Amino acid sequence: MSRLLEKPNIAMSIKSTGSQLSSTMTTASATLSADLDDVDTSRTQLSPSETSGVVLVPATTVTPNVTVTPMRQKIDQVVISLISGAAAGALAKTVIAPLDRTKINFQIRNDVPFSFRASLRYLQNTYANEGVLALWRGNSATMARIVPYAAIQFTAHEQWRRILHVDKDGTNTKGRRFLAGSLAGITSQSLTYPLDLARARMAVTDRYTGYRTLRQVFTKIWVEEGPRTLFRGYWATVLGVIPYAGTSFFTYETLKREYYEVVGNSKPNTLVSLAFGAAAGAAGQTASYPLDIVRRRMQTMRVNTAGGDRYPTILETLVKIYREEGIKNGFYKGLSMNWIKGPIAVGISFSTYDLIKAWLTELANLRRVEK
Repeated sequence: MSRLLEKPNIAMSIKSTGSQLSSTMTTASATLSADLDDVDTSRTQLSPSETSGVVLVPATTVTPNVTVTPMRQKIDQVVISLISGAAAGALAKTVIAPLDRTKINFQIRNDVPFSFRASLRYLQNTYANEGVLALWRGNSATMARIVPYAAIQFTAHEQWRRILHVDKDGTNTKGRRFLAGSLAGITSQSLTYPLDLARARMAVTDRYTGYRTLRQVFTKIWVEEGPRTLFRGYWATVLGVIPYAGTSFFTYETLKREYYEVVGNSKPNTLVSLAFGAAAGAAGQTASYPLDIVRRRMQTMRVNTAGGDRYPTILETLVKIYREEGIKNGFYKGLSMNWIKGPIAVGISFSTYDLIKAWLTELANLRRVEK
């Protein structure tokens, strides 16, 4: 009996032992959980003694995206050049649009001699018959051409200068300076030539008998004359843009270089840039003007009632102009008008480009610093 009575005590002992073990495990797990919480908290919070020797750095200053790669810098430079060139070209051409239309009308006609009095009479008649906006007729085509043309030209000039190592490390490479300008002109002219032809067509016609919109110019030429007509006069244009763009960029860059050597300032103010650009424009226009005459005659011979279809090739056009009109009244007809509008346009274009480019470059640098 005594042995039987001892069994319940064993069971009670086991049960009590189990409960003690369970409570012990619960306590241990709670302690472990508390310790783990303390460890996690210690990862994000430091005691005052521990933070006394630590310098806290804002997260934005150590972000790896702040580093500007050379490729990103080149892309930024190209974008800035494109925007600056487009704005410069649009502003310059809009200012001299009435004078440009007047010059083109005298260029394509061999039956009317050019003079300032005749040009003023043409402007007055256009204003009286068609209104003030007619003085800017064809300017939409001009903008459609000049915005990409100027953007490409200035950007191409920057790239050609880099490729040809123009004036690198302080050297004076005049030949390369001229070549870079010529190649920039060829690049931009080749990519936008049909727009130049459309602009010339709109400039020498009125809205009643000619083309009403830029789209109509391309549609009519494509259907009535064929797609090859869109590039009529292209080679005369390329031959003309070589001395024009080469001389313009060469003169402007050379004057800036001489200014730096005398004054010590590599960035002349706006008025000085305008003067340098005006000189560059006058030199470029004079160097390329005969081929500009040939280009306009070939571009507009279908709609030029005074001339008719008589200018099929560059050589034949040159010979015909020389025989019928001579050198002064033929190849340089309207040049005095170009000496007015050319320096104004080129001066505005170069100075505006430098101004906007400097402003955008400074803005881009500020944005990088803020990041």
